[in-house]
Amino acid sequence: MRKIRNIHLTGDPEVYQCFGCSPHNEFGLHLEFWEDGDEVVSYWNPRPILQSYPKVVHGGIQSTLLDEIAGWLVYVKCGTVGVTAEMKVRFKRPLMIDEGQVTIRAKLLEQNTRMATIQAQLINSSGKTCAEAEIRYFLVPEAEAREKYHYPGVEAFFE
Repeated sequence: MRKIRNIHLTGDPEVYQCFGCSPHNEFGLHLEFWEDGDEVVSYWNPRPILQSYPKVVHGGIQSTLLDEIAGWLVYVKCGTVGVTAEMKVRFKRPLMIDEGQVTIRAKLLEQNTRMATIQAQLINSSGKTCAEAEIRYFLVPEAEAREKYHYPGVEAFFE
């Protein structure tokens, strides 16, 4: 596995307040990412403030985790930026706040010039899939991503 550098596309830490990945957002999830072969992976420890029913991670937070890792997969596997077009989430079992570290995985299923289809999973500390999603991202052409959205290129995410 190799670590993916957590950089903001503008290079400005003051602007970088992403709820999913910014280390500067005090309320955020503070996700970090690694490339693991053809997948992107993250590890996350739930906090009690993110629950719905007692000790269960809120479904909206679970959906955010799945969407966030898909976005990072677009950066490093599709070589551009994108936006979520569609997300189908299946909640398979409760994801508990107090059962330890959650593994989040994503892999690219299909890509063309305009769209990427990504599979993402939330896996509890016992190795059971608690939620999974198929996510479709609209892709921005790389030249436009570099010009308009400050996309630095895949190489910038790795040391």
